[in-house]
Formats: sequence, structure tokens, C-alpha cells
Amino acid sequence: MRALLSKAPGGPEMLALDTLPDPVAGVGQVVVAVKACAINYPDVLIIEDKYQFRPARPFAPGGEISGVVESVGEGVTQWSVGDRVLGTIGHGGLVEKVAVDAARLYRLPEGRSFEEGAALLLTYATSIHALVDRGRLKAGQTLLVLGAAGGVGLAAVELGKAFGARVIAAVSSEEKADVCRRAGADEAIVYGRAPFDKDQSKALADQFKAALGPNGADVIYDPVGGDYAEPALRSIGWEGRYLVVGFPAGIPRLALNLTLLKSCDVCGVFWGAFAARDPRANQAHVEQLFALWAQGKINPLVTDVFSFANGRQAIAKMAARGAIGKLVVRVAE
Repeated sequence: MRALLSKAPGGPEMLALDTLPDPVAGVGQVVVAVKACAINYPDVLIIEDKYQFRPARPFAPGGEISGVVESVGEGVTQWSVGDRVLGTIGHGGLVEKVAVDAARLYRLPEGRSFEEGAALLLTYATSIHALVDRGRLKAGQTLLVLGAAGGVGLAAVELGKAFGARVIAAVSSEEKADVCRRAGADEAIVYGRAPFDKDQSKALADQFKAALGPNGADVIYDPVGGDYAEPALRSIGWEGRYLVVGFPAGIPRLALNLTLLKSCDVCGVFWGAFAARDPRANQAHVEQLFALWAQGKINPLVTDVFSFANGRQAIAKMAARGAIGKLVVRVAE
């Protein structure tokens, strides 16, 4: 089978299409013929050896897939050959076939494309865990979403509205602002490009405060980090929750006196570890996501589909922070 492999640390230009032996389903596993693989920011980090996990090389990036069950291993009763499935696998998705633990897969609903299926779980499961478990978001509260036009950002915007919050989306261009408004954001603001000096940082904090109103944000969802973090934290409300989701703009250093002045919480969000530690709670979240999807309250926005041969370009676009919504590689028709 063909696979897009990382054989040495580096950027997407280091990835190479090569061949590997076809996988065989072990006990409790199925082999999935991959149709689509979504690209996420961890794919940028993992090939550079900057992610939390460093797989042995050669390996294929790609953490969420959709496809068709090709074979079933011993002990598997819930899946049959030909079933349409989707799931998250950490890495290894940019391949034509992959062996997956049967329990990690979900049924792709009829009428949904493989591209939509590949784009659902990682971003929405991260965001529902962040908003519900870590942010304790309630109807009527105000949510500020940074990087709101990206995959996790748009998921947070849609889920925030589904949960009855007032949602302020913060983005880097008017094009992205329009996307967020169409996704349901009550207001969208456009911020400048970091790095910021002291005056620019204060101006951004004032911009956030003006959009949020006198009570500030009850919850701030930050998948960006860098110089955007402190101005956002300055706009948080009393006893607000600041959700640390990711750092494509760099790891920030926060002034902790701000947490005292606002009596606020800074909360880390690590969905993968949560799902492994509390699979029942994660399963409940996933069931809620499928229900919201069926109701039309969430809809993965796939803006670019790349051929398997051009899979490197998808990761390069993600690395350049040029993605709006989700980027998906179509592995097979």
C-alpha cells in the first residue's frame, strides 16, 4: 500500500510517498481502507518532533480518518466488511489502509461524505471537552474564541451557540470574520499580526474589552497562544475561565497577577489524555456531537481537499496558518 511517510524530522517537504506492507487486523481490530484523512496542527508538530509523542520512524502523520472496513479481526462483533466508519488514531492516517482498534471507530452517517466524516471528531471533541468540562460554559454567558476560523475555533463557535452562549470570534482577516459570522458568531473582530509591542498589546486588550462589554468574557477559548494570550486574559470577566488549547503563535508567558485581580482560572485542555482517562465521559460527548450534527447545529467546514499525492501541501498550508475550517486529504475515491 502507499503511505506518506516521515523518515526524518523536518517540515512537510521532508515527507515522501512510499510503500508499506498491507496491515493485518489483530485481535479486536479492523483494517480500514482509508478514503479521507483530515489535517490538524498536531500533524505539523509531530513531523518536526515537537509534539507530545514521538512515534518511531518511518511513520505517517494524520490523526483522523474516514473510510470503509476492509477486514475484521478476531473478537470484533460490532463491525462488518463494507461498513463506513470514522475515527481518531493519533497518527498514521495518511495511508491507504490502517489497522485500528474497533472501539476507536464510529459509524459514518448516511448522506455524509468521507471528507465531512474525517473532519468531525478531533476538533469538535476537543472543543466540547474544553467548553463543557474545563470551561463550564452556560447558556447566557459570553465566550471569546481566538483563532476562530480554524478547525477547533469554528467548532468552538458552533458549540458555543448550540449551548446558548453569546460568541465573540477573533480572527486575523475580514474573510475569516465572515466565515465566523456565517457559523453563528454574534460578533467578529479582526486583530493584527503579532508580535506586538506594549502599546499594541494594550490596544488589542481594549479591542477585546470593547467587543465583550463591561462584564468581560466568562470563557476564553485560546488555540493560538503567543502575544494574543495576555491581551485576551486582560479582557476576562470575574471568575472567568481561560482555556489553553494550543500554541501555533508560540507559548505565552502570562502575568499571573491578572488571575488574582479577576479571580479567574487558567485551564489546560488536553482532549487526547481526557479521552484515554475517562472514555465513558468522552463517549457521552461524542454521542452529543453526533446528535448536534444530525440536528444541523454543527457542520464541519471543509474548505480545501487535497489529493494523496499533494498531501504535503495540506500540512504546509496548516503550518503557514492559512487554513480556514478543515483541510482534508482525499486518499482514495
